[in-house]
Amino acid sequence: MGGEGSVAGGDLNRLRQLNALNVLQSLRGSHPSTLTELARRTGLSRPSTEDVVQDLVAQEWVAEVLPLPGALGRPARRYRFRADAGHVIGIDVGGHKVLAMVADLDGQVIASRRIAVRPETSQANRLATVDEAALGAMRAAGLTADDIWAVSVASTGLVDRSGKVAYSVVPDWTGVDLVGHLGRTFACPVRAENDCRLAALAERWRGVATDSEHIVYVLAGSRTGAGIIINGQLLRGFAGAAGEIGVLPAVGWGRAQEHLRGWSGLPGDVPEEEAATHVFAAARAGDPGAVKAVEEYTKDLALGTSALILAVDPELVVVGGGFSRSADMLLEPLRNELTKLVLHLPQVRTSTLGDEGSALGAVRHSLDLVERLVFAPSAGLGRPVRPDRM
Repeated sequence: MGGEGSVAGGDLNRLRQLNALNVLQSLRGSHPSTLTELARRTGLSRPSTEDVVQDLVAQEWVAEVLPLPGALGRPARRYRFRADAGHVIGIDVGGHKVLAMVADLDGQVIASRRIAVRPETSQANRLATVDEAALGAMRAAGLTADDIWAVSVASTGLVDRSGKVAYSVVPDWTGVDLVGHLGRTFACPVRAENDCRLAALAERWRGVATDSEHIVYVLAGSRTGAGIIINGQLLRGFAGAAGEIGVLPAVGWGRAQEHLRGWSGLPGDVPEEEAATHVFAAARAGDPGAVKAVEEYTKDLALGTSALILAVDPELVVVGGGFSRSADMLLEPLRNELTKLVLHLPQVRTSTLGDEGSALGAVRHSLDLVERLVFAPSAGLGRPVRPDRM
């Protein structure tokens, strides 16, 4: 952003707003800074910088940092961005859990709430659990709904642009209006997106894909799904169905988990969601039947993944989901199968975010929304408000 001469002849209030955004963005991306340092980075004069900073302090966007104990003389005043000026919520709604996270404007998660659910949980009870998790995390952070600036929800299934779940394999979840439901509690903007897409966003933000622009994220767990990032941007497609390659029966993603669940060595009382853990452990110990089950699962996983690789030519494939915990048994066979099917094998890495990836991606999605509505040059500083609340 330009300095004092960037809006020649423009409206004075607009110039002040641009200068304030300039200083604020400089502080957000840096350590606590002196006025001299800020003036150098922003291109403003020192007196103008001081005027802007004092305005931002009065608006509670910026705080002065106290001198370090024992500092000699009169140290220059230093200022920091107040990340606690606002907060966002990210929620992951899956078949087996609801996880809500509250974060400040720097993306630091300050509270979370996880609640177990079952795939057969009714829509009403699952939505009640979403409320319980979101409000529980918010209260644990010492906040009220008025302190929340944006909410994003990661949901299993196909999520349309309005925030409704157009299709889901989770029983009684198709048709739920997540944005409408949460909009009755929160006055801020609310968004919903597919959980695999937001998991991909989290990988690029804080996971193993921070150095990549073209990513295919593959969810390997009790179900299989994918999210795609091209040129650093989530790929949604016209109807929000980009990456839903598992719908094709020929791809094998719908049957992949059956190879694991069908292993004859499984104890009869093992819950369905824990079956794979037993199979991978047995394969690790050398059980021939378990090894065969993992091989067949990997072949089906590779078939759909290779189709995505051939379609978008990513530089990186990230394997996430619950099965990523067994990467020692999964990753090398997956690479070998992909080598047989693709023209160019991208890097293949395992997620390090565990089962928090979709919730973290929802946090990042909320922060991106705040960026557009608050910190963009065309927006102006001020908490975001939904159009229906204006």
